[in-house]
Amino acid sequence: MTAKENITRWRSLPPEEKLRRRWEAIPQKVARSMAFEGEPVTVERIREGLARSGPPVLSKPRKGACPG
Repeated sequence: MTAKENITRWRSLPPEEKLRRRWEAIPQKVARSMAFEGEPVTVERIREGLARSGPPVLSKPRKGACPG
């Protein structure tokens, strides 16, 4: 798959799916960053912290959604 195909595929995803994928990528990104800084932390510990705060909510309602 080319970079252009990847970009097109990402842009076609619904906002909820993009948010879910970004949220799931946080623990690994933070763990790599912490290890790089010489302060390693386990991915599981980061996931525990995120589980306490819960996933973010989309700030903008979807187009065509009824205000409720």
